[in-house]
Amino acid sequence: MRKGRKARQAAETTSARKVDYRNLKNPFPPMKAFSDDHIAAMHEAALKTLEDLGIKVLLPEARALFKQGGAKVDESTEMVYIGREIVEAAIASAPKSIPVAGGARDRDIVLELGNLLFQPGAGAPHATDRIKGRRPGTWEDYQDLTRLTQHFDVMHMIPPLIEPQDIPIHLRHYATMQAQLELTDKVPFVFSRGTPQVEQSFEMLRDFRGLSDDQFHAGAQCYTIINTNSPRTIDIPMAQGLIDFAKAGQVSIVTPFTLMGAMAPITVAGAITLSHTEALAAITLTQLTQAGAPVTYGTFTSNVDMKSGAPVFGTPEHFRASLAAGQLARMIGLPWRSASGSAANLNDVQAANETQFGTWGCLMAGATVVIHSAGWLEGGLTVSYEKLITDMEVLQMVAELCAAGETAGADLGLDAIADVQPSGHFFGTPHTMQRYKTEFYEPLVADYSNFGTWQEQGAVDATTRATGIWQDILAQPNPVKVDGKALGGLKDYIAKASEAGGAPPVS
Repeated sequence: MRKGRKARQAAETTSARKVDYRNLKNPFPPMKAFSDDHIAAMHEAALKTLEDLGIKVLLPEARALFKQGGAKVDESTEMVYIGREIVEAAIASAPKSIPVAGGARDRDIVLELGNLLFQPGAGAPHATDRIKGRRPGTWEDYQDLTRLTQHFDVMHMIPPLIEPQDIPIHLRHYATMQAQLELTDKVPFVFSRGTPQVEQSFEMLRDFRGLSDDQFHAGAQCYTIINTNSPRTIDIPMAQGLIDFAKAGQVSIVTPFTLMGAMAPITVAGAITLSHTEALAAITLTQLTQAGAPVTYGTFTSNVDMKSGAPVFGTPEHFRASLAAGQLARMIGLPWRSASGSAANLNDVQAANETQFGTWGCLMAGATVVIHSAGWLEGGLTVSYEKLITDMEVLQMVAELCAAGETAGADLGLDAIADVQPSGHFFGTPHTMQRYKTEFYEPLVADYSNFGTWQEQGAVDATTRATGIWQDILAQPNPVKVDGKALGGLKDYIAKASEAGGAPPVS
């Protein structure tokens, strides 16, 4: 009787489970794909490639900056040959820790080695779900996916998600910026689609947050992703984006997209060496524009299906490439971005396996930012509502591992061990009753019922359960508190700018 009373009293004091997924540190020791000597040789090969073979830079302003910084420039071929001392100076001036402001102070992030930040799938032309099927992305989809990203604390940054193709390209940046500022308080994304669109996006963000020009430029408020054109080319929009963001003190995440056997050598070492070469060139451009400009190293390297030429993800080669990129990022000391992803055509076992394996590659590589970690299908052609939800289960479980701590006290359960006789059980001990509501991760999608119960409840599979989850989330009111005056000012700005013709995606 005394034990039962103690157990009931313990149960009455059990509090609701609290989790913090907003400030994650990667708890895993980084793995290596290659020896330190091999990584050093890859870095040396990248420097030699930039010196001897060069990189093609299509933007005249960028070539002028390289020339001013001491690089050799051949205007007739648009080739730039960058000496290693220029690259080394750029690496030295690039910040190793980058604070970035969210819309609310508890959404601020810091980009640095050891921190762990997740983003969902990004940049897809299509959206898909079980209700409407696969379709070209719309602004409604963009808003829905932004709200879903806001809902989960394990998502730390807003990526470009899908392209709202029902909005003309010269007006699209208005719609995406409005959705990000109105529906979320996380770190926003700005496309590098020409100086006019970038400058207008900066203005909208600056005014919405009530900042002066000096305040906006004094600290990072947003980020962009810069993809080089492999092999060894930086095109006009990407070069202009690097310059525009560096001048404004905003974050460029440099991400060569190198597919082994297609636009990169077929070996992991060769593809990563090329990726590293291109990343160093782009990072150097930011520092020649503005020493100390916030810039993040990145890679997205995987292989192709040699039968069809299609890109594939979540492969052993993708995993090893992430590990190698992590070694190079740690060698130069910069925060870095890696990526998960899936080439599957629907949210099935293949999709789950590829995304989870790709994500673990990023985790074992020590990536700072992991993009495409939820919802990405068809090698980036589609973001799936259901897959975003089912992938979130894995990310939240990873976050649990990040948050797990050691106390070496009550967690040893010595009192419980003393309370329970041999061959007994721990269900009713005070130690269990005090913790049974809070000790274990609560699943988002998973169903732990036995087969009979599951059948009686309709035999609903995980993808179908995911549909109900995202529908429930979107049925709730927007939880983000938005300043009405700031929102009104944003809408007025957009109306006037749209009436004036918008801004074309040119540099």
